[in-house]
Amino acid sequence: MKKHKYTYEKSGVNIAAADNFVSFISKISSKNKKRNKYVDNIGGFGSISNIPNNLKSPKLVTSTDGVGTKIEIANLLNKYDTIGIDLVAMCVNDLIVQGATPLLFLDYISINKINLKKLKFIIKGIIKGCQISSCKLVGGETAEMPDTYGKGKFDIAGFSVGIVDKKKILTKNKIKKNNLILAVPSNGVHSNGYSLIRYILNKKKINLKKNQYLKKELIKPTKIYVKEILKLVNKNYLNGCAHITGGGIVDNIKRIIPKSLTASIDMNKIKTKKIFKWIKNNGVNNEEMIKTFNCGVGFCLIINRENLSKVIRIFSRVYKPYIIGKIISGKEKIKLNESISWK
Repeated sequence: MKKHKYTYEKSGVNIAAADNFVSFISKISSKNKKRNKYVDNIGGFGSISNIPNNLKSPKLVTSTDGVGTKIEIANLLNKYDTIGIDLVAMCVNDLIVQGATPLLFLDYISINKINLKKLKFIIKGIIKGCQISSCKLVGGETAEMPDTYGKGKFDIAGFSVGIVDKKKILTKNKIKKNNLILAVPSNGVHSNGYSLIRYILNKKKINLKKNQYLKKELIKPTKIYVKEILKLVNKNYLNGCAHITGGGIVDNIKRIIPKSLTASIDMNKIKTKKIFKWIKNNGVNNEEMIKTFNCGVGFCLIINRENLSKVIRIFSRVYKPYIIGKIISGKEKIKLNESISWK
């Protein structure tokens, strides 16, 4: 038989390797099949899942996100088992802001060339993130794109679907004057600001592989707040909340404050972390820190004062919320009363 000159594999795309990866995903997702007979659609054209029937007026909430250039840290350290947790966290942490319970997750991985070892680590992280947030990985897409990405380069994106009863949706109109604003600690940088961090590493000529503190800190996966926040939603302890991502505390809290009210925040009360002090001490000013990083606050909660002790009890010692401000009358969405103390 005559061999053809041009093939898809010669152009850099290996369909057989991609099929092997899909088979691997299907096998390690087998636990989900026991809970949902439709989940073995992985590898098909679309995924079919059950809709919970225990809600009187169910509403779907959707979210999509990525992990930015934290991927480059994973590449540099050759460590891929946690970046998938970050991906799930960035999506489901946005869903719960509306009071939604995460149901389904899909991933998209685009890569220079199929590397099964690397991809298996990534997908294991995604599955772990789904387990932490009690949602199901029901499908996704892996694209081999040799001309788009350089050698060893890849990107990942996620899409999540959640559900919430209409009466449980967290809307702006639930936030009232004199409500307290609480900070829930982050566990570090999470998945925002990595382009600036990498810029510092480059300018300061810091060898990340040899710096044990930074090596551990910068690959640490984003905290998933699903269990704690949903407990608060179910007990009606929350009037509003914000996931603190790109834009920091200021930009993210602004998004949930209704007209004629102001979030008055004492930034001096924020309990920042060592990693943010390291960033600050490497030439980043206060304003840039506040608008780029979470600075130690992963979530903000807005609650009635009488619920304070009940809310605090929901969280473990490491993530116990604390008061950083309150809701007051005003035309501006947010008012910062002090600056962060970096001592």
